[in-house]
Amino acid sequence: MFSRLLQSFGLGVRERVLCAPLAGNVKPLSEVQDQTFALGLLGEGVAIEPTGNRVVAPADAKVEAIFPTGHAAALRTDDGFDVLIHVGLETYNLEGRHFSVKAEPGDSVAKGDVLIEFDREAIAAEGYDITVLVLIRNAAEFASLKGSVGTHVAELDKLIAVKSR
Repeated sequence: MFSRLLQSFGLGVRERVLCAPLAGNVKPLSEVQDQTFALGLLGEGVAIEPTGNRVVAPADAKVEAIFPTGHAAALRTDDGFDVLIHVGLETYNLEGRHFSVKAEPGDSVAKGDVLIEFDREAIAAEGYDITVLVLIRNAAEFASLKGSVGTHVAELDKLIAVKSR
């Protein structure tokens, strides 16, 4: 009961941060042209219009899954986030063209390790939306989640702040 009282005043609430896995301009998920992501059906988070050509580990983590096509990676961070990083919309249709996977499922990665490299210009030239989704799939386990919407982030800048319950 005492811990709930402290939390009601914002005391004793632990904030955790997920860093940006790539550089770019951050926008809300609601602006994404794919309703599965826009409605948060796969998790809460943000969208990034990338300015770079690689995805790095946003934290020390274990690679849970990485698609052979290179368009997405799922991580479990040491800090307890289940993260999905999805490069582009419908980019699985490229069947791996313009992507180079640098990690494998089961790998332990350090914050900043390269997971995926991609050719942003070539993907866009083929008509695909290159927006990158960064989702926390277990967001329901946390009291609140706030993304750095409306800002430009560099790799490993603060991207999403989460408060524990």
